[in-house]
Amino acid sequence: MIGGSRAKNIFKKLTKEYVFERSKPFTGSPFGNFVRADLAIEARKRTLFLPFEYKVKASVGQGGWAAVPWLAFFDPIITESATKGVYIVFLVNPIDETLILSMNQGTTVVFEQFGVIRGLEVLKRRAIDLYDLVPEYSRNFDLGPIRLGSEEKLPKGYEAGHAFGRTYNLEQIESDQLDADLELMFHAYKALVDRGANTPIDLLHEESGTADIEETRRYILSRRIERAPEVRKKVLKAKPPICEGCGLDPKLHYSFTGKEINIPLDVHHSKPVHQLAEGETARYRVPDDFLVLCPNCHRMIHLQADPSNLAELKRKISFVLPQGIPKNRLF
Repeated sequence: MIGGSRAKNIFKKLTKEYVFERSKPFTGSPFGNFVRADLAIEARKRTLFLPFEYKVKASVGQGGWAAVPWLAFFDPIITESATKGVYIVFLVNPIDETLILSMNQGTTVVFEQFGVIRGLEVLKRRAIDLYDLVPEYSRNFDLGPIRLGSEEKLPKGYEAGHAFGRTYNLEQIESDQLDADLELMFHAYKALVDRGANTPIDLLHEESGTADIEETRRYILSRRIERAPEVRKKVLKAKPPICEGCGLDPKLHYSFTGKEINIPLDVHHSKPVHQLAEGETARYRVPDDFLVLCPNCHRMIHLQADPSNLAELKRKISFVLPQGIPKNRLF
C-alpha cells in the first residue's frame, strides 16, 4: 500500500526538507511538483487493487506554501475536498519531523459558518462523535491530540478536527506498520460513511422518515450516493437525459440548452435500501443501479414500498407528455 519503501522515502524527504524548501519561491517549485505528483501517484498506485474508490490528493499549498503539507484520501460520496466533510489524511509536522495519519474533517466550511474560535470547538465536538461512531476501529488508534508545530488557522483546525489516528517518527517507522494502519483506517472511513459520518442522528431520522437506525443509515447512504457529483456525471454519460418514468425530455419540453451535468433531472439510486449492507466493498454499479428521473417521478418512486420498481411507477402515471407540439398549441 502507501507504506512501501518508495512512499516512505518520499515522506521522509517531505518531512526533512520542507522547512528549507518553503524559503524558496512557490511558483514552479520542483519540490512542490515532486510532492503533488510523486507522492500522489505512489498513493494511487498502492491503493489501486483495494476495494475502495477514494480520490487521492497531495498538497503543499495553493498560491503559496502551506504551513502543513498533506496527502489525503476522499470518499466522493461525502467529499472531494479538504475544505469540508470527513476524510483520511497524512499530515506532516516539519518542525518535529513527524508524520500523522488522521481521520479528520474539513475546516474551511466550519470556520466560515461559525468563525475560527467557535469553529475549533465545533470541530473538537464532532471529532469525539466520529471516534464514538466506529469504536471497533477507532480504539485501535490513538485518541490523544496531534501536534503540527504551527499557530496558523488551518493547522489549528486540523488539530481540532482530528478524531483518531497515529503519529510516526519516520526514522523508526516500519513500512508494514504504515500499511496496516492505513488499511484499517480505510475500513474505519467506510464505516463512518455507511453510518452517516457526523450528521446528527435526529436529522438522519427526519430525512429518512423512519426511527429504525439501520434503515435510516441505509437510506441516507443511498441518497448520498445519488448526490455524489462523480456518480451523477457517470450516470448521465451512460444513460439518455430523459426521465425513465414519465418520458420528460428537458431538451424537448423545456428547451434546455445547458450542460448535460446541469440538466433538470435526478439520478436515482434504484438498489433497494435493504440490500445496502454495511461493509459492502461495492456500494453501487454505474449505470446498472441507477435510474434517471424527473424530480416529480423521483419523489414518487421514493414513496413506494419498493423504490427500485420502475414498472410500478410507470403504472401510476396517467398523463402523456406532448411530443413535438408547438408551444402555442399546448394550452
